[in-house]
Amino acid sequence: MSTYLVITGFYASLLAIILVGFTVNIIKLRFKFRVGLGDGEQKPLIKAIRIHGNFVEYIPLAIILLAVYELNGADNLWLHIFGITLVVGRLLHSVGLTKTVGASLPRQIGVISTIIVLVVLAILNISAFIGA
Repeated sequence: MSTYLVITGFYASLLAIILVGFTVNIIKLRFKFRVGLGDGEQKPLIKAIRIHGNFVEYIPLAIILLAVYELNGADNLWLHIFGITLVVGRLLHSVGLTKTVGASLPRQIGVISTIIVLVVLAILNISAFIGA
């Protein structure tokens, strides 16, 4: 158990670097298509904005749940399993969405893995509350 959130901090940092990468991609596309606001109806920019948006919609809550789980005395192995699943899932989601706006295996795996992490961490944290 860590009272310093070292493991959560590590995965939050990896996810922050990924987020910066998504942001830089949007900036490059805005320059390329000369779009200052919105998407300019440019498909690559639309995809990049959604990849970034989806990431920021899910990751903050996942990090909070992971941090609470770590503070509740979680086993380090499980923290790493959840952290790795989040990182890989979000990367797969972005790869899948980059290739097609329709269904794709990487996108599906990314979404499912993220949802599983959110639900399992929520249940574990609720269980810790009930058992306290």
